[in-house]
Amino acid sequence: MATYLGIKPAVTNFNSRRGSLVPTQRKKRKRRHIQLPAGLRDLQYRAEYALLRIIVAVVRAMPLSFAVRSSAWVWRRLAPILSPTRHQRALDNLAIAFPEKSEEERRQIALAHWENLGRVMAETMQIDRLIQDPSRIEIEDLTIFRRYKGKLGPAIGVSLHMGNWELAIWPLVVAGANPAAIYRSVNNPYVDRYLREQRKDLYPGGLFGRGRVDGDHDESQRTARIITDYVRRGGRLGLVCDLYDRWGIPVPFFGKPARTQAIAAMIARRVGARIWLARCLRVGTESRFRVQIKELKVPRTANQAEDVRAIMTEMQAQFEMWIREAPEQWMWSNRRWS
Repeated sequence: MATYLGIKPAVTNFNSRRGSLVPTQRKKRKRRHIQLPAGLRDLQYRAEYALLRIIVAVVRAMPLSFAVRSSAWVWRRLAPILSPTRHQRALDNLAIAFPEKSEEERRQIALAHWENLGRVMAETMQIDRLIQDPSRIEIEDLTIFRRYKGKLGPAIGVSLHMGNWELAIWPLVVAGANPAAIYRSVNNPYVDRYLREQRKDLYPGGLFGRGRVDGDHDESQRTARIITDYVRRGGRLGLVCDLYDRWGIPVPFFGKPARTQAIAAMIARRVGARIWLARCLRVGTESRFRVQIKELKVPRTANQAEDVRAIMTEMQAQFEMWIREAPEQWMWSNRRWS
């Protein structure tokens, strides 16, 4: 579920405080914007799509290793300059997570995190080719899924923005679990359709778009019901749950409360689904990865709200442990704390 090229993890707003899947109503802000006539808007969309295809064509014309190394080099040097706000956020987040490290150590981690994102960018444009080479992705403990083969049942795979996080769903693909995922729809219907098509082998169960795409997707408010029904019917769903959610449940993360999206915990608790945590760890610099998986037990007591909080607390504790092992591979420039 890549954050770049328009594929973003959907942060669906649920009423976490009540432990329910009722969408939380946002206060609409009044924004002034000029609405282009339909013909001009379509022309704009087509121009954006054409530009994207040109960029992708250039990257795909390069050998994967060259494209990835070049992108990593550029991002490490230019991202802190072109995105000073996000770079400062990365440094601020690192100061919260690692107060014992020196400023220079934290700066080096921030630069390495930009380098990783540069690699992800180039890999995203060749994601179909990357997964066609199974030697690039090692899956630890695949026997876990083999043990449940034929009786895996409804399941939710939860990952974090680490390594190349889109590949964290790969164990479910290899196990024949036909996983789907949630992503934030791109408003440009041509770009949105193209990005979904490029990922059909990674998410054979489909992609649930959150947000409006002209003439294509439903409103965001329906996301909760759609994905809950999907999992209840035995579906396997992929989510990324390591972002700040202003309506989320505050749980400890690096020693500080962080409001966290609770959708995975709520659905699993409600429909009786398993939760599998996954981390995609980059190995070396040649687009090779190790995917680690771990089952998170889902408590089902008489107190649903406390069950959801317990799930989220354990989930974020595992994420923190994984991040501490390879901090340069996590996306520190994302907002995590209020």
